[in-house]
Amino acid sequence: MNHQLNLGTSYLVDGLLPFSDELRINVHELNCGGRVLDFGIEAAGSLQAGLELAKVCMSDLVAISLSPTEIEGISWQNVNVHSDAPVAACLLSQYAGWQISIEKYFAMGSGPMRVVAAIEELFEKLNYSEKAEQIVGVLETSQLPTDGVFEYLSEKTGVAVKDITLLVAPTASQAGNIQVVARSVETALHKLFELGFDVNRIKSGYGSAPLPPVAKDDLTGIGRTNDAILYGGRVTLWVTGDDESIAETGAKVPASSSDEYGKPFLQIFEDAGRDFYKIDPHLFSPAEIVFQNLDTGNVHRYGSVNHAVVRESFGI
Repeated sequence: MNHQLNLGTSYLVDGLLPFSDELRINVHELNCGGRVLDFGIEAAGSLQAGLELAKVCMSDLVAISLSPTEIEGISWQNVNVHSDAPVAACLLSQYAGWQISIEKYFAMGSGPMRVVAAIEELFEKLNYSEKAEQIVGVLETSQLPTDGVFEYLSEKTGVAVKDITLLVAPTASQAGNIQVVARSVETALHKLFELGFDVNRIKSGYGSAPLPPVAKDDLTGIGRTNDAILYGGRVTLWVTGDDESIAETGAKVPASSSDEYGKPFLQIFEDAGRDFYKIDPHLFSPAEIVFQNLDTGNVHRYGSVNHAVVRESFGI
């Protein structure tokens, strides 16, 4: 890959700084020298801030937008993403595969900083890591990061604290809400990766999912954002290679392939004792997936949206 994920994303973040007031984000430097961009903890954030946050999660290898849609005749909004570098954008960068737990601090980490630490098994399987002089990460959390978080990231990446930038937002915020729902393509790619499909065959990806109402608390927000993708997410992947392997794997991809499918995510979460690891991992994928084979011209479609659960979850 010619594109250095952290370098390109650092330029994107620097370009946001002059517009912090318009984006309604706060920028500040900790005593340790690390830089924090608050997109929704103490800052108000905004719709545009959410779109920019999602771009950072995907190392700026994506186009992202809001568009009008309908949910059973109700006027609504979709979050749309498309990328011509989906493996890099979604698996190497956007996937929130780094659990950061420092004393009482906890956050789910995504963004290009992950490729420098490369502590997840995913990077070994995809044979990718990166050295960088500056790193950028996104934390899904309701707590501003401490000096200890920056010191931990510096230790894991070998990058000086002063050269680390973290963008933070809780799920229950305008920006955090958008960046989570912008993961429609990512969930499809991660599901395929876990199923053993060669994700390097995926040349482009497009996804859309309905934007939930901003929740009053993070738990409700986690439920709504998951439901947006599990029951409302639609993904199209342009792939190469044979049709047989697509047919063999495709039906296992949609969220409906899980026995837990059919209930709002919060109910599933409560049934699991609020333990994510007790939830069937096959649930976490879009409602509908379409494969377009660039080599054979054939189309394979699996799953369908479930607007009834989306409406129940969103309260509309």
